[in-house]
Amino acid sequence: MSSAFHWRRFLWALLAFAAVLLVGTVAFQVLLGEGWVDSFYRAVVSTTLTGLDTAPDSDAGKIFTVVLLFAGVAVFFYIAGVVVDVITRGVLGDVFGERRRRKEIEELRDHVIICGYGRVGRSVAAEFRATSTPYAVVDVTPESVALAQREGAAVVLGDGTEDDDLERAGIHRARGLVASVDSDEKNLYITLSARAQRPDLFIVARASNEAAASKIRLAGANRVVQPYSHAGLQLAKLVVRPQVADFLGIATTTGGSMPELRFEEIEVTPECGLAGKTIGDLRVQDVTGAVIVAIRRLDGSFEVTPGSDERLQEGEVVIGVGTSEEMSRLEGLFAPRQARVEKAELG
Repeated sequence: MSSAFHWRRFLWALLAFAAVLLVGTVAFQVLLGEGWVDSFYRAVVSTTLTGLDTAPDSDAGKIFTVVLLFAGVAVFFYIAGVVVDVITRGVLGDVFGERRRRKEIEELRDHVIICGYGRVGRSVAAEFRATSTPYAVVDVTPESVALAQREGAAVVLGDGTEDDDLERAGIHRARGLVASVDSDEKNLYITLSARAQRPDLFIVARASNEAAASKIRLAGANRVVQPYSHAGLQLAKLVVRPQVADFLGIATTTGGSMPELRFEEIEVTPECGLAGKTIGDLRVQDVTGAVIVAIRRLDGSFEVTPGSDERLQEGEVVIGVGTSEEMSRLEGLFAPRQARVEKAELG
């Protein structure tokens, strides 16, 4: 129920009270022949249940006084009901709303925490929604929190630099954290707080320049992104290599006249049973249509454009590119063996 509706009800109650006083004043003046001030005073003390100065002399006056008393009781009960309703709905609404938000976060598993819901944080959230990645938002600004709630996010009104607020966001169940506040100092403290609580957490932070990026890396961030530097590089590419930049922009964003391409990273797990096999053995492109563009080795180095004789090892990460359907097939190729068997039987 909206606050405007409550105000209208309250206004109608006040108008009803004023009408009772007006009718009472006129009636007492007519019935008892008292002056207007005395009649108004008698109407007020009768309606507000504060008692009577003197009882009316006539029976008609006494009967009308009783009627006025009941009218006053009805009006005050109505006003009291409106006030209690407003207070109850406000307080209970906040209580149940907070409980619902807490439950949403408690149910999250393997999610990503976004600290800061400005332009960068909103872009990150939009990508997470597009890829069905669960996430929670932590922000100190009520307007940003309200926006995140309207977009369906689990939200914590708080500061990412505070350990308690990170705990409320489920940091011990999260897979990663994005520090996207528009402040290098805050992103540094967010990284420190998150790393202290979760040494194994994957942390991506925003930085405005290389000096800040260096400090944030030392604080424990796995990756640091400099939006302004990346924007500058993109502008330069548009000038130096416009066709390549246009292709990448078309292929990875709008789709243009060609299918939208996705980049995905897939870990070679023990369950998939593909460790020890070569890319040629898997016939990746023939089976899935996707292309493996790189392999992240166990030492952190990258094997770019690997050949068909490159052998995969357990724990390595395959980076592929293709359409959504092709990448789904590639992910299925590296799925656990039991899942592949069941899928084949269902197919």
